[in-house]
Amino acid sequence: MSCDFGETAVKEKVDGKPGNDGNKTLQDSQDSHNSQSSILPPRGDYKTLLSYQKSAVVYQLTFRFCERFFKRGDRTIDQMVQAARSGKQNIIEGSKAATTSKEMEIKLINVARASLEELLEDYRDFLTVRDIPIWDKNSREAIFVRNLAQKSPVSYESYREFVETRPAGVVANIAICLIHQANY
Repeated sequence: MSCDFGETAVKEKVDGKPGNDGNKTLQDSQDSHNSQSSILPPRGDYKTLLSYQKSAVVYQLTFRFCERFFKRGDRTIDQMVQAARSGKQNIIEGSKAATTSKEMEIKLINVARASLEELLEDYRDFLTVRDIPIWDKNSREAIFVRNLAQKSPVSYESYREFVETRPAGVVANIAICLIHQANY
């Protein structure tokens, strides 16, 4: 197998049948991965994953939540933003790793889920210590948030108005709804 990073793609020997020059381009190789005979299907398309889209919204929401509702210097800011970022980034890494290792994909997705669970608990704690109710999953508010997520692709823009104008309890509950959706 040879590797050329210019005009020619990675080449590998194929069956050598008449009319075949014996070489196969990387694109041909990727196309063959789409067949059902492939052991490891192509991945890396994390942007199409709903869990990634929702975790990206959770990250943006968390960043803005911390800016609005915590005092500068509060260690909780770093912890929450890092947990949100880790949830999003590990979905990316897991998706990319899937091209070579299902085991690594599963491990990284589990790290993402654990990070989002940690963030979920931070939002619950925020509400609990302030005696702010956590929305029931069947409350009209929670259902409204779930319905916002029906737009595809899911983006922060669907939530921006609420995150930037509503009180802390509402924004924290929106985050909780989204984390549940990202981790489902």
